[in-house]
Order: sequence, then C-alpha cells, then structure tokens
Amino acid sequence: MAKDWTTLRELLLPAVSGPGARGKALEQAIREAVREGRLRPGVRLPSSRDLAAQLGLARGTVTASYEQLVAEGYLTARHGSGTRIAEAVGAAESPAPAPETDRQWRFDLRPGLPALGAFPRAAWLAATKAALTEMPDAALGYPDPCGLAELRAELAGYLGRVRSVVTDPAGITVTHGAAEALSLLAQVLRDRGLREIAVENPSHHGQAELLAAQGLQPVPVPVDCDGVRVDALARTGVRAVLVTAAHQFPLGTALTAARRHALLAWARERDAVVIEDDYDAEHRYDRPAVCATQSLDPSRVAYIGSVSKILAPALRLGWLVLPAELRGAIADRKRLHDLGCGPIPQAALARFLREGGYDRHLRRTRLLYRGRRDALLTALAEHLPDWRTVGIAAGLHLVVRLPEGLDDAALSARLAAAGINAPALSGYAHPPVPAPYPGLVLGYAALSPDRLRAAVGEIARIVGAVAKMEACASPS
Repeated sequence: MAKDWTTLRELLLPAVSGPGARGKALEQAIREAVREGRLRPGVRLPSSRDLAAQLGLARGTVTASYEQLVAEGYLTARHGSGTRIAEAVGAAESPAPAPETDRQWRFDLRPGLPALGAFPRAAWLAATKAALTEMPDAALGYPDPCGLAELRAELAGYLGRVRSVVTDPAGITVTHGAAEALSLLAQVLRDRGLREIAVENPSHHGQAELLAAQGLQPVPVPVDCDGVRVDALARTGVRAVLVTAAHQFPLGTALTAARRHALLAWARERDAVVIEDDYDAEHRYDRPAVCATQSLDPSRVAYIGSVSKILAPALRLGWLVLPAELRGAIADRKRLHDLGCGPIPQAALARFLREGGYDRHLRRTRLLYRGRRDALLTALAEHLPDWRTVGIAAGLHLVVRLPEGLDDAALSARLAAAGINAPALSGYAHPPVPAPYPGLVLGYAALSPDRLRAAVGEIARIVGAVAKMEACASPS
C-alpha cells in the first residue's frame, strides 16, 4: 500500500506544485487519473493527513477535495475502511478517429461554404446588443414556435422584395437552418401518407439522407441544362419533389420558365408539393435575378431559405414559407420538436434586416465572390485550358467538366491524397444513373484569389504528372 501511495504522490505532486488554487488542482488531478485508468476502482487512498504531508498541503485542503470527489461519485468513504476509488467509475474511452470533415486541407474547395472570415462580427454584435437591450422581459420566456413576430415580418418583406416570394408573416416558420426546415416538411408529408419524394439527380446526398431518415424514400430524377426533367418526374408516381430551381446544385443551371410552368402544372394535376430549396440565389454575377418558383403558385410550393450562405452556417437560422394548408401541421411539429428557435438570435437578425445590415453585407460579399470566381476561371483557363466550366453565372461554386475518359472519382482521390479537397461530380449522382459527365465541383467563396490560383496550379501539376505516368506505362 505504501508503494501505491508513493506512486500516487508522484502522480499528483506536479498538478499541485503550480500557481493557482491547489485544492482545485488536486481535485482535477484525481478526476483525470480516474478517468484515464491510472487510479483503478477499489484502490485505497491515503488518509487526508498522510496525503497532505506528502504533497505539502494543508490537511483541510485535502479533506475538502476528498469530500468534493465523494459528492461527485469519484470516491467512496466509509468509517473504518478509508477513502477509495469508486467501483462505478471506469476509464474514459479512447477518442474516436476524427471524421473526414475535420481534416485540415491544404486547399479546401468543397462547395457550400461562404467566406467565414467576411462575417460581419462587429455589426452582428451591435445588432445583438441592441436587440437584447430592447427586448421586453416577457420575450425572454418560451418563444412562439413559428418564430419571433418581428423577424417573420422582416423576412416577409425581404423575401418579397429580393426573391418575389408571396407570403405574409403568418406564412413563415423560423427554423434551425434549412436542414430542420426540410426535416419538418418530410415529417408532415409522411404523416399524410407519402412514402416517396423525388430529388434531383445529381444533388446533395446529405438531403437525400435526411429525407430517408424521416421515412421518405428519395427517387432520383435527372437534370439537364434546363433544370429538372418534368417528363421524367411525371413517370415516377411521386407526390412531392425537392428542387433547387434558381441555381441547381451542383450543376449550377437555372430552371427555365417553361420547366417551371410544367413543374407547377404537374403539381396541380398530381395534388403534389414542390419543395424549393433557395440555398444561394442571392449570389449572382452575370445574369439577372431569377425569381422564386413559389411566386408563381404559393399554394403548391413550400419555400426554404437560410442565412448559411449569406452570413454563416453557425447562426443556424433558416425559414419555411408555407402553403396555407401546411402551416398548422408544421407549427405543431416545430412546437413538439424544440419549442421554437432562440428569440435572441432571431431578434438580432430582425434588426440586421430592418437596418440594412443584411443588404450591405450581401453587396460586399457579392463583389468579393465575383472576384474570387474570376480568379478561379482565369487560373483554370491558364493551367487547364481543356477543362470546361459550367454554372458560373451565380452561386458560390462552379463545375469543371473534365475531358472524356478521365475518371473524376479517381482524380478527386488523388487530389485528396495531396491535401486538395475537390469533390467529384460523380459523388453527387444517385445510382444507378451516373453523373452526366466527369467533373469536379469547386467552391471558391472560402478561399482568397491567391489561394485559388495556387490550388489550380497544384491541380494542374498533379494532372500533368498522372498523364505523364500513363503515357510511360502505355505500350508504344
């Protein structure tokens, strides 16, 4: 036992030798030793007098630490048997390997991220402080599940002005981002008997996974240069479809006027719901704004938007604009899910919209992203002139169409091995239908022009090395 106590002294002495509250340091050192398995369940500890002498602490300090750890369940203390490590405490599990999303890339060209460094921190803090100062005490209680009234009013005005969305505040539900909005819709549709939903092919697999998790089987429908193929949609038998009409993800095309009218005619004939994900429509450079499909038939389209591509995903603020017949069911689902989104961020966003901060930030970032897009296009034209670019007029990403015969998945994997995150277009296809052509989907918003040019230079170098290796390996 004395040997064990000597080991314990060596274990604990470094922790209590530094500056600060030595009692707290002792408590934390014992906690960590138990969690890490260095102090096993059942091991007896020295008396408070002995440990205090070994560590040069006051006995009262050790006694207080033992009492605190007994109260927390790390130790047990019984008269006549001393203080021991509790039997119920086990060693902490080894940390799981970091997911691929946490990898530190040399060049991260994945689509979907805005320039996080451009987030208007000072303006957002000011809006939050002012909103919180003005909020009455009653507003700090449980919120309206559908959202703060003043935010819904501001959103109705903004969406009507910028996206031609037809709604009033009562038609808007505030959500934790677009993901929750889609999840709520999927739950309500399943409650109404739907078991399938059409999704664009190619499209984001994360949305298909979310829909499947809510009990709706995704049914892929092909996309061409005019948007989703309504003729193919009509052959599926589904009664709901998810579309990215203003800027198809990932191909970047806009749903043409003829296709929009055909889509809405299909919805009326089938008594179906169109879910419009308007994820980055405000970012446009070389073409006029394309209004929301919802504006053509608000009774058939459920409209989803968020601040994730304008401000930052971390805010977790989005919205649903709903047909009248879905509003009650969505409100019930939202209430049962989380009682509503936090009022303070909602109040800050309402003020940010009302005072023009949102519009000013959008004007600044639109110029920023256009410059970054142009830098990427120039670098691609210089280093990889055989690669065609697609979907460049709007959004935060573009697609490069690779020469026929080039395997985009293999190229993407080779680039990843070199620290370049450049997703393959084939990775967004839904089997058994392949992507329309080999390509890479490159986001440009999160990298500076210099970094984009450097990334393209590295990609060109790797592609050239691969081509040289293949030429050497082929028979002459």
